[in-house]
Amino acid sequence: MTAWQGAAALVLTGLLAGGLGQPAGAEPQYETLYQRKAWQVQVVKFDDGSFSCLAEVSEGDESFTVWANESSNVQLQFYSIEWDFGEGETADLEVEVDRRSPWNLTDAELYQHSVLFNLPDSDIGTKFLLEVVKGTTLFLRDGEGNDVRSYTLAGSSASIQALVDCVEGISGSGKRSSPFK
Repeated sequence: MTAWQGAAALVLTGLLAGGLGQPAGAEPQYETLYQRKAWQVQVVKFDDGSFSCLAEVSEGDESFTVWANESSNVQLQFYSIEWDFGEGETADLEVEVDRRSPWNLTDAELYQHSVLFNLPDSDIGTKFLLEVVKGTTLFLRDGEGNDVRSYTLAGSSASIQALVDCVEGISGSGKRSSPFK
């Protein structure tokens, strides 16, 4: 592990506390803070005054997003316009980075065009994000291991670092102020 990865692991451990809740009915404002390859990092302000940060890789109408908010909650979102889930649906899924061991996403929430999963507040969540940082391709699979989608991770290392910087900024622990003030 390099010095940067060790430092990133410490910061990411502080981010991982489970359950990112976006306010219902809020009309968010987005500002792009960083772009690298197919990735972009944005800060989001909701009508209730709360903030979140996201790092997203997208291709057409599909995306993989890592959300983090000022309360240090981290959530994964997989999005496809082709999906149309009902409310209250869940599924057990797998995610694999490159050819490493797959991660089980137990009881992932299926909602409209999204699959949502809260990362645990533990070393496990940090290890998953470090695999994303080091990886080249992320594979989303159903609970039986069948391929559903794949996402490029080219540019994820710098983008996840920009996500960490964004969260530090909105939580007041960083030196940057909100771009919306």
